[in-house]
Amino acid sequence: MTGVLPRQGIAALIETGAISASEPIDPTQIQPASLDLRLGRIAYRVRASFLTGNGRRVADRISEFEMHRIDLDGGAVLEKGCVYVVPLMERLALPEGIQAVANAKSSTGRLDLLTRLITDGGTEFDRVAPGHDGPLYAEICPRSFSVLARPGMKLNQIRFRGGQAVLDDAQLAALHAQEPLVTGEALISEGLGFSVDLSPELAACAGFRAKPHTGVIDLDRIDHYDPAEFWEVVTAAHGRIILDPGAFYILVSRESVTIPPAYAAEMAPYLAMAGEFRVHYAGFFDPGFGYAEARGKGSRGVLEVRCHEAPFVLEHGQVVGRLVYERMAETPDRLYGAGIASNYQGQGLKLSKQFRSP
Repeated sequence: MTGVLPRQGIAALIETGAISASEPIDPTQIQPASLDLRLGRIAYRVRASFLTGNGRRVADRISEFEMHRIDLDGGAVLEKGCVYVVPLMERLALPEGIQAVANAKSSTGRLDLLTRLITDGGTEFDRVAPGHDGPLYAEICPRSFSVLARPGMKLNQIRFRGGQAVLDDAQLAALHAQEPLVTGEALISEGLGFSVDLSPELAACAGFRAKPHTGVIDLDRIDHYDPAEFWEVVTAAHGRIILDPGAFYILVSRESVTIPPAYAAEMAPYLAMAGEFRVHYAGFFDPGFGYAEARGKGSRGVLEVRCHEAPFVLEHGQVVGRLVYERMAETPDRLYGAGIASNYQGQGLKLSKQFRSP
């Protein structure tokens, strides 16, 4: 099987025991092209982030770096600037030929909640090799806001794929000619490029910048918090803003993008030499994003931006990232925005689901 496994393929992995869990897997965890992963009951506060390394277990590395452990039952605060490792409820026994890749969920990224998957023997974050058999762990580092976490919360998600399914530039151009993937001209170079919107229409509110000293965010509270208590409005005079080192911004793409039903996409950095900043910590785009309810119009991409090293001028239309498209092994039996909870279909500039619309 070549391509990203759809939801029915993920369900088959669950049925065969390749995916199992300490508590029954809820069908709502299965997305069009990914599986939501759930926090377990214990969080370990560790001194530093780490990779496990060949032949080593995460549990052994935790014993090296653990400062204290936290019971998540009833809720516990994960504090800004600290690093935690949380055993997940799910575990894998992957067949040969099937690998997995994880990423933070959209709401997780929009909260600047750095969440990465680690495994026994892992030498990379968010990557699981074919044949892996063992537990899964989330490394969590709240960077802008302290958060209240509980068992069962879903902060990251995992995809399963067989073989090489990434579209090269020629294949991507052919797909775009058949079914437009982006509004306006398509910039195709190792993926589909996209740029930032700092147009005059958004001058009064081009985005949001996280405030440095705020209260705790309960991740279970939806449409609850006043954005003004946690975010400053970013204005874009003359079509540009200056990013401050270390600050976290929510911006929006100029283009609207579409993910056709037989494809999935992942956000990737554009070029390191294009600027000292990182865009998008939550990188999965499901089949049907910008398609099922917004066909012909697409949906904007929300940009999670953090500047490094030095202040940097970001200007309207500047290319800041790219979408890498992959073939699905099979078209999902449900698409993003069609019959499932899809918080960001047809979105524009939008904060995470915990905040009321400003």
